[in-house]
Amino acid sequence: MMKDDGRSIDAPGPDGTRHTVAVPPEAAGDRLDKVLAAAVPDLSRSRAQALLEQGHVRSDGRTITDASQRVKPGQTFEVLVPAAEPAVPEAQDIPLTVVYEDADVLVLDKPPGLVVHPAAGNADGTLVNALLAHCGDSLSGIGGVRRPGIVHRLDKDTSGLMVVAKNDRAHHALTAQFSDRSLSRTYQALVWGVPSPKEGRIEGNIGRHPTDRKRMAVLDSGGKHAATRYRTLRAFGRTAALVECTLETGRTHQIRVHMAHIGHPVVGDPLYGRGRATRAGGAHASNAPEPQRTALVGFPRQALHAVGIAFRHPAGDAAVRFSVDLPQDIKDLIGSLEGL
Repeated sequence: MMKDDGRSIDAPGPDGTRHTVAVPPEAAGDRLDKVLAAAVPDLSRSRAQALLEQGHVRSDGRTITDASQRVKPGQTFEVLVPAAEPAVPEAQDIPLTVVYEDADVLVLDKPPGLVVHPAAGNADGTLVNALLAHCGDSLSGIGGVRRPGIVHRLDKDTSGLMVVAKNDRAHHALTAQFSDRSLSRTYQALVWGVPSPKEGRIEGNIGRHPTDRKRMAVLDSGGKHAATRYRTLRAFGRTAALVECTLETGRTHQIRVHMAHIGHPVVGDPLYGRGRATRAGGAHASNAPEPQRTALVGFPRQALHAVGIAFRHPAGDAAVRFSVDLPQDIKDLIGSLEGL
């Protein structure tokens, strides 16, 4: 349906409502977020900025993320406003592997396949649902009803350590530590090829991919500062390596994006390993003998695990550190590479 002002509204779908916004002559030179907010009903500029950052705005087949972009008359933008989600998640009895717990914090070892918080397509069965059942009503609302107690996240198929706040004081303290980067997180990953040099620092701004809103990318301009330190723990011929990565910043998909950026994507990564798995940083995966090649190519998730986390405890400010072993599926994969 086309409105008189040049704006069309598609029928709502399962993902939300799509709007097509054509820039009128009088808006020439205005900021994109201002134009979108004026054209889409009930859309504030801050909400428009969030939709841009989340990759929900496209033009000419490209994802647009820059809210300050100056528009031109006749430009057309497609805006997806995601469907509203239920206000409060339900408690669900989902088993958790608790590494440490007290009155202020809970440290857990998240399994692969578990989504952290409810979102479109994952309304329940998430870590948040499990935490509400584990901690009871005391957790509700801390950090917002949709993300109670959550101060950071892991991707669905990334496993490992997370810390959860159990009260407002802990939530504010841990959030501040993420902001000032005093909270430390260490990961181990099996990657294609062997990095050279064997240790180093990857620095490159990360933002939404210009043409695929589901992916992040290292950008020449825009995005947010991101830095990752890595060191090679073990090489398996030239085919793969076990690396340890420490985050200096905390951007979406940071390790996955940075390792792919230097030509060594994480084994099993469905987003950032495409087209690279057979190159393996210069050594063809086909050169690996069977069954090692089959094990690597067929690994069903990104081989990435958060092995360590360190922070100042919200009560008393004491330095605490926790670590876990690699999960069994990654151990088995590594075991299959012995002899390479």
